[in-house]
Amino acid sequence: MGARKGIHGTAQKERKYLKVFWITLFSGFLFIFLLFISISVGLFGKMPSFEELENPKSNLATEIYTSDGKLLGKYFIENRSNIHFQELSPNIINALIATEDARFLKHSGVDLKAMFRVLFGVMTGTSRGGGSTLTQQLAKNLFPRKKNSWFIGTIIVKFKEWLTAIKLERNYSKDEILAMYLNTVDFGSQSYGIKSAAKTYFNKSPDELKIEEAALLIGILKAPSWFSPIRNPDRAVDRRNIVLNQMRKYDYITNAEYDSLKTITVDMSNYRIQDHTAGLATYFREYIRMTLNDWCSSHSKEDGTPYNLYKDGLKIYTTINYKMQEYAEQAVHEFLGKELQPLFYQHWKGYPNAPFVFEKGSERKEIQSLLLQAMRRSDRYYRLKTTNTSDADILKDFNTPEKMRVFSWKGDRDTIMSPMDSIRYYKYFLQAGLMSMDPHTGFVKAYVGGIDYRYFQYDHVKLGKRQVGSTFKPFLYTLAMQEGESPCTKYPNVQPVIELPNGDVWAPENDSKERRGEEVTLKWALANSNNWISGQLMKKYSPQDVIRIARKMGVTSDIPAVYSIALGAADLSLYEMVGAMSTFANKGVYVEPIFITRIEDKNSNILENFIPKQQEAISEETAYLMIQLMKGVVEIGTGVRLRYKYGFDNPIAGKTGTSQNQSDGWFMGITPDLVSGIWVGCEDRAAHFRTLELGQGASMALPIWALYMKQVYADMTLGISKREFDTISKPLRVEFDCDKFDNQQDQHKDDTDDF
Repeated sequence: MGARKGIHGTAQKERKYLKVFWITLFSGFLFIFLLFISISVGLFGKMPSFEELENPKSNLATEIYTSDGKLLGKYFIENRSNIHFQELSPNIINALIATEDARFLKHSGVDLKAMFRVLFGVMTGTSRGGGSTLTQQLAKNLFPRKKNSWFIGTIIVKFKEWLTAIKLERNYSKDEILAMYLNTVDFGSQSYGIKSAAKTYFNKSPDELKIEEAALLIGILKAPSWFSPIRNPDRAVDRRNIVLNQMRKYDYITNAEYDSLKTITVDMSNYRIQDHTAGLATYFREYIRMTLNDWCSSHSKEDGTPYNLYKDGLKIYTTINYKMQEYAEQAVHEFLGKELQPLFYQHWKGYPNAPFVFEKGSERKEIQSLLLQAMRRSDRYYRLKTTNTSDADILKDFNTPEKMRVFSWKGDRDTIMSPMDSIRYYKYFLQAGLMSMDPHTGFVKAYVGGIDYRYFQYDHVKLGKRQVGSTFKPFLYTLAMQEGESPCTKYPNVQPVIELPNGDVWAPENDSKERRGEEVTLKWALANSNNWISGQLMKKYSPQDVIRIARKMGVTSDIPAVYSIALGAADLSLYEMVGAMSTFANKGVYVEPIFITRIEDKNSNILENFIPKQQEAISEETAYLMIQLMKGVVEIGTGVRLRYKYGFDNPIAGKTGTSQNQSDGWFMGITPDLVSGIWVGCEDRAAHFRTLELGQGASMALPIWALYMKQVYADMTLGISKREFDTISKPLRVEFDCDKFDNQQDQHKDDTDDF
């Protein structure tokens, strides 16, 4: 009886414990269920909405593309650009899955097997890796945790990430999740996302990555600074090999491939941190940045807020051709760096005030004034001024030697000099600007604003305005052609004397004594940049009439209504000059040069298309006659070295220009498909060659055009032909074949003598 009672009591206890167990277990599950429900409805803080999951917010870099589809640069707070799964190399996908989440294709956002493995490892002290899936990591990247030291709070945050991961798996495919993950992660070196990382570390797109390159990038993710191949190359290689071993473990590569790949040396020769001072077309990108800031401020998104150039992932499609931009920059660097700058140094060797030319007795004072002006325009001066540093202390600071890195044509060099000495050092460098455009579409194909944007940030294409010299003369000759004159019209080569309203006299000088006193054609006069004939034309017409022609051809800068503009006294930009000269190649129609064809949002929706403005500036006949006139510059005039030195035999119209004291050298080259202009000179007009032979536009600017066009013509993929200029649709009213013109003139004279 007692034994039976004991057995009955034991059974009751077991039932009681079992009941407590099931109640506890059920309560636990109920608590977790209710907790998840509470978290999902936002009782413990906001959860991402469906719209937020569809459009996760992140700072996306604005991308600038060339006309041939190449990435030219970016504007960003975070250097991040999104890509789609199809744009990824299988190597990067395999390396990621093998290293971060081997069961990625088998779970639905939360990997219970991995979680139990982690729990077992914690309980036994035998950790075997983390339990977070790639989807959970993506959830954390898209919706970052707030700092929370409260233990329960941390658990709730973890649950939130689980729920978000499950929602992500419901809304996106595995491929999309992989792409989104690779778009969100930080690879170091100012590279956010795989597209930026591939460009920064290897100068490649993500679909071009080799196995060992993909492994290196995935290895960096564990700790971007610690495993940086730049700062810590040995650690980076070790980490890369761990990733390769994981790829072998999960059969993404064979044992033989692993043995071969782990021995490959890391090649960082293409490593470039992407910023606005490095890469191709830096001056162009800076000008576009300023333009786009204005565009963004006047254009709004659907929510009513203006676009942000640095966060909204805009896509800017430009007119620049990548290859032509490369050729343009190479031409500038090759001629200035290897020929003209060394010649400039040699030219000024032994002169104490080099490279400045001032009146004797005032050199020291003028140079000091020039350097002080440059000092006051510097960022260093501005920073010191904002800290209320006195002028005396600022001057002391600028005259105190310190370590610095300076520009040289043989590469940046470290040195010790005072900031004031560095200002003087940089004044010695010749600068250049180049712009090249299609005269029919207005599309600017190449844009070189200077020699190195890191050190010289003044743009000599769009912003800089310098005295144009004889490149202004085509405006004057255009007026003459429009008024019925011919390239073969003759004028006596004598000095004109013009009395001015104030009683002064303007009598231009000629550097050349060739054919003085003879009758010369307008074609010969323009070809040889004769000042006397230009003076006579200006006397015959008027400065106001010439200015009106220039305005029709796109020149907007101020032009003084004085006779000396016939010789190029006006300060104009290279942008204006190239646009104006393109009118001749486009049958008299001025097309405004443009840089951007369209702007798209981050989803590739077109926000705006851009079409150049056009206007008929001069008649088709006048434009054709000007082409014939300007051909003479290359055939018999100041541009003839294009034939005998550089070997061009195709039709080319052109005009050289040299400003007063050789401060500015210009060349405008016109072909049927491309019009390009070059300017060369120092930052200060007082710094220049002392002789016309060295300082003229034919010596300083024309060679850059020649080097550029040689590469352009050699590249058949560009489609820039060596064809003849188009003929006009109507018969000419005047004769431009000077032999026939002379016969007509003689016949007219004979007919007159008969009366």
